[in-house]
Amino acid sequence: MAALILVLLLALLLGGAGFAVHILWWIAIIVAVLWVLGFVFRGTGTGGARGRWYRW
Repeated sequence: MAALILVLLLALLLGGAGFAVHILWWIAIIVAVLWVLGFVFRGTGTGGARGRWYRW
């Protein structure tokens, strides 16, 4: 009985981890697309003399 509970808990843990990794992949893809769009649509007036794309 304890082995069965252990196997079920392990399956639940790995299933939950797989779902979390799937969501993290989608978030990473969205962030990467926004990052590339930041390069494409960067303004020429807001950058400094070197035309930086970030605003630190």
